[in-house]
Amino acid sequence: METLLSIFVLQSYGKIGSSVVLLKTVMSKDKIHVYFVPGLAAGKEIFKNIRLPEDRFKTHIIEWLIPEKNEPIDLYAKRMAAAVTHENAVLVGVSFGGVMVQEMAHFLRLKKVIIISSVKSRTEFPRRLKIARITKLYKLVPTRIMLSSDDLTKFAIGPKSRKRLELYQAFLHVRSARYLNWAIENMVCWQPKKPAGETIHIHGDADIIFPIKNIDNCKVIEGGTHIMLLNKGSKISKKIIEISTH
Repeated sequence: METLLSIFVLQSYGKIGSSVVLLKTVMSKDKIHVYFVPGLAAGKEIFKNIRLPEDRFKTHIIEWLIPEKNEPIDLYAKRMAAAVTHENAVLVGVSFGGVMVQEMAHFLRLKKVIIISSVKSRTEFPRRLKIARITKLYKLVPTRIMLSSDDLTKFAIGPKSRKRLELYQAFLHVRSARYLNWAIENMVCWQPKKPAGETIHIHGDADIIFPIKNIDNCKVIEGGTHIMLLNKGSKISKKIIEISTH
């Protein structure tokens, strides 16, 4: 295919310089563009262990925006979706990012939607989050105090060993009280719309934030916790490659 493509370019332009530029552009379009949305308050560094073949994939990280005052999740998702500039892309979200990509999918033409360590419906929520929604206990979360302590980590991933807390703490960098209040409320109170398409779910069987007993129809990572992106990167990368190419 590459040989035929080269001949076509050379015949069309007749100039080697122009041909090389066009060839690279066409070959770039043949790549699968994968856009990632991190977990609650996390940044692009959370994906450091995800490796996709550069000859077949082009990766992009969408970082969290600061929400407008009382901004509905659908309008926020529309703003986030504007960062996806390729049609037929693969959109991947982790934890609350998984919720976000499902919302973003309503504004995009996508090849695949993949969620990791996340949920697809309210039935997949653990009991404690259902109680928090009904009682509105999430409004009592002291986000201003959390901004200056590792309590932010504990809320984002739950109680873990000190080593894991310190590991994840390094990747949390969105320390805006407005963002945190907004994200926590929209995670706890999320009301999924009718899916824009099939959502493919990758989940760890040792996730204590969203226990797998509540999760329906997912691709299981054995021994995977809620932060398996950091220590199961090769397995998750393999799953993303398989899903994206089929």
